[in-house]
Amino acid sequence: MPQILDGNRVRDEIKSELNPRVAALSAKGRPPGLAVVLVGHNPASEIYVRNKIKACQDLGIFSESIAPPDSITTEELLATVEQLNARPDIDGILVQLPLPKQVDTKRILLAVAPQKDVDGFHPCNVGNLVAGLPGPRACTPAGIIELLKRYRIPIAGKRAVVVGRSDIVGKPVAMLLLHEHATVTICHSKTPDLAAVCREADILVAAIGRAAMITREFIRPGAVVIDVGTNRVDDRQEAARIFRNSEERLAAFDKRGNVLVGDVNPADVAELASFYTPVPGGVGPLTIAMLMVNTVAAAERRAGLC
Repeated sequence: MPQILDGNRVRDEIKSELNPRVAALSAKGRPPGLAVVLVGHNPASEIYVRNKIKACQDLGIFSESIAPPDSITTEELLATVEQLNARPDIDGILVQLPLPKQVDTKRILLAVAPQKDVDGFHPCNVGNLVAGLPGPRACTPAGIIELLKRYRIPIAGKRAVVVGRSDIVGKPVAMLLLHEHATVTICHSKTPDLAAVCREADILVAAIGRAAMITREFIRPGAVVIDVGTNRVDDRQEAARIFRNSEERLAAFDKRGNVLVGDVNPADVAELASFYTPVPGGVGPLTIAMLMVNTVAAAERRAGLC
């Protein structure tokens, strides 16, 4: 029987480990501080931000949510970031993406001080990742590695295939797997015979953003499958096809009018994988947990504790 990789359990373990570190920082003068910048009113982003703020509250981390209007200009948002860079009570800055079209996202991310970049997106921190030097790592990729390690799933010497080449997940998780001595292949929309490449994987990471795209012909029996996707399906017929007319899933669909589906077909992965992450409850909780880890580590560096 396959084993589900429970992100909620690992998240709780990480939070328990962070509690004494937060207490030590508070005893030294102040708790860690995280500022979250959310521009406009994107419903999905608002949910993510609420979850991040709640995680801070649970741990005793000071958090501040800044919500400028979606009409903000690049220059105005740059000024906000610079103010946060200068504040001594803020150790981490997170600019929630996506930003409105009129805002230059690259300029904003570059403006965040590298030592406060708890998302791990700044080129300085990406360079540290490539070079294997200390620094904040992108939260979702770091969470994937943490999940594999805590379930004692071997990485060294394994063949890993990453489907998706985004700067946020695909590229950094490939680099982290490489640092753990996996042999890594990155696939994308131009990869010929994608299913055949994926079937070579001992560890398959799906981060392509298409609901249930990874079906049984992509999965080698016994593979470890990490599903990063979070796609909302609002077509009942499509939901019925993906979940093979599961009464439980369709009842949930009828209650909410949609259902959350990963990039991997849930029925196929449950039949073929040795370990797999569910959606929801797999990778998602680890993303926020690793944001907390990065924030606490940033505060420790500034306090001279590491």
